[in-house]
Amino acid sequence: MQLFTTNISNPNRCGVFCLTLVLGCVSCTANVESPSPAKSDTHIGADFYARQVEYLDSGLVAVPANNGVLISWRKFYSDADTSSFDIYRDGKKITSHGVVNKTNYLDAHGKVGATYELRAGSKILATAVAWTAPYLSVPITPPADGVTPDGQGYSYTANDASVGDLDGDGRYEVILKWDPTNAKDNSQGGFTGNVFIDAYTLDGKQLWRIDLGKNIRAGAHYTQFMVYDFDGDGRAEIAMKTADGTTDGQGKVIGNASANWVIARGELEVQDRSGSVVTTDGKYMGQLTGRILSGPEYFSVFEGSTGRVLDTAPYLPQRAPNNDNPTPDEMKAAWGDGYGNRSERYLAGVAYLDGQRPSAIMARGYYERTVIAAYDFRNGKISSRWVFDSSGTNVPPHFGGQGNHQLSVADIDADGKDEIIYGAMAIDDDGSAKWTTRLGHGDAMHVTDLDPAHEGLEKFGVHEDIRGNGGWGSALISVADGTVLWKKPAEKDTGRGIAADIDPRYLGAENWGWNSTELFNIKGETIAPVHPQQINFAVWWDGDLLRELLDGNSISKWDWNVNQTTSLLTAEGVSTNNGTKSNPALSADLFGDWREEVIWRADDNKSLRIYATNVPTEYGLPTLMHDTQYRVAIAWQNTAYNQPPHPGFYVGDKMDAPVKPKLDIVKRQK
Repeated sequence: MQLFTTNISNPNRCGVFCLTLVLGCVSCTANVESPSPAKSDTHIGADFYARQVEYLDSGLVAVPANNGVLISWRKFYSDADTSSFDIYRDGKKITSHGVVNKTNYLDAHGKVGATYELRAGSKILATAVAWTAPYLSVPITPPADGVTPDGQGYSYTANDASVGDLDGDGRYEVILKWDPTNAKDNSQGGFTGNVFIDAYTLDGKQLWRIDLGKNIRAGAHYTQFMVYDFDGDGRAEIAMKTADGTTDGQGKVIGNASANWVIARGELEVQDRSGSVVTTDGKYMGQLTGRILSGPEYFSVFEGSTGRVLDTAPYLPQRAPNNDNPTPDEMKAAWGDGYGNRSERYLAGVAYLDGQRPSAIMARGYYERTVIAAYDFRNGKISSRWVFDSSGTNVPPHFGGQGNHQLSVADIDADGKDEIIYGAMAIDDDGSAKWTTRLGHGDAMHVTDLDPAHEGLEKFGVHEDIRGNGGWGSALISVADGTVLWKKPAEKDTGRGIAADIDPRYLGAENWGWNSTELFNIKGETIAPVHPQQINFAVWWDGDLLRELLDGNSISKWDWNVNQTTSLLTAEGVSTNNGTKSNPALSADLFGDWREEVIWRADDNKSLRIYATNVPTEYGLPTLMHDTQYRVAIAWQNTAYNQPPHPGFYVGDKMDAPVKPKLDIVKRQK
């Protein structure tokens, strides 16, 4: 059986994984000259670098289906095409012949509670017990309720999640953020409760809890936590912004435990984003109350297995140049307002800036000024790699005001090193300005090989500043050099947009947004008069190579014959996160075959439910978690306005088999 076919007119396209072509690719930029490679970069290209990735076990799972139990497991790039697997149920072999070219098997006679073994010959690779429900329930423990200084009570809801192998056994643990019910947007004043970060095994054992303390405000734009193996010891760390009073998982306090930098009440007239004074009849409306606009800021790395702080350094970028305690006027001069609406918006990510090992990315601001800092964590110590400042003297104009409510990371110029796609601009692996489209701020973007007939990767994004960018609501960009391939007009803020292959009649990803009622193919051509109502997340769920639509607590599939969606799954008893964003705690290829799992929180916040597909598939892709663009997307998925992950190669109808990358699989150091 041939699993992959192609009718692509340009079979020699050069994307992130076209390893054999990289040395022949030329990096191009728009608006910015391409820097010459340093002497140490003489041998550039993705075929030169072997990227550090985590060791993973087989990820065997058994999920109840309508007609039995679906057993699935991971495929690795190192697996031979002829690899054959057998399945045993309760000690009895149930496969008449070995499973080849795919990594799932439907046991038509399977029942919940049965014990399954995955074997290669006589070797037992993994064992799993069939779930009793279509999801795995992971117990969690909410923090205690609290009361604000002005007497308002609050409780806690489970919010964004991430995963990492905290102990090096090849199995993921879940790292969960708890938000208080009084979390705030940056545009709002008022007190918030503390933010907590927990770690849980998939069995529900709580490993530790980090209390970020009173000097970290709660809200979608404040705490972005990166879970990754930054030092290459085979176990993941957690990296994030901290402050005076942050308490690690072992009870150690960072900075000054008694410091309180929270503004007790607003006493100054300040300006909102439009420049209007925030007053009513001359009375101050309390925009500063509860904000934290002074005091030291830190960047800390925590040990994944214990929650113990490993190292702490001053946080970059600062509130104002060389100043942790700026006046409102100094903040306004640096960021555009004096009350923290712009300066307190943070983004974060993980990137392979040297082509081999991951670095942490911490960023501040996107409406006006943007400052991005890259950190390394090696041998137990944090060090600064570089800092980009859109207002810096060495940065060309028009790099300010281009950021999104999220970022993406990819090797956009095929030199083997990652770049940061920061909304409508890109930053090179060395921290220099690469290109800007000048289309301005947006709420959503998607970066991958959206058009397999076009060389390299593309970005589809939507934009908010319609008056400032010439009236454009969405656009497709070639991320190698920032060339705008096509764009669509809008009359107002285009708040949502998505790109995914949902129609097999057209090669590449379809795309749609709020600025139009139509559905477009990757060339920008109308292919349906209406688009799906779902404009949120995408997920690989059923048996084909098309992507399904994840929105709220449901998964749907687009029927291109009648131009409407049909429901595949409605998860009862769960809640979504972040208000109207309505996103899951996490969507990712956590275990089983290459298709994705979804984590939602239960309505009572007493458990997380991890849903996995129970639909067989004939396609056998390697685990997406060993594609580094997809893996770092799982790390940055919790950043501000959560976005779905995308790999560094095209996954969709008529796709080519992915080229095997060079990987440095790191096992735990004993």
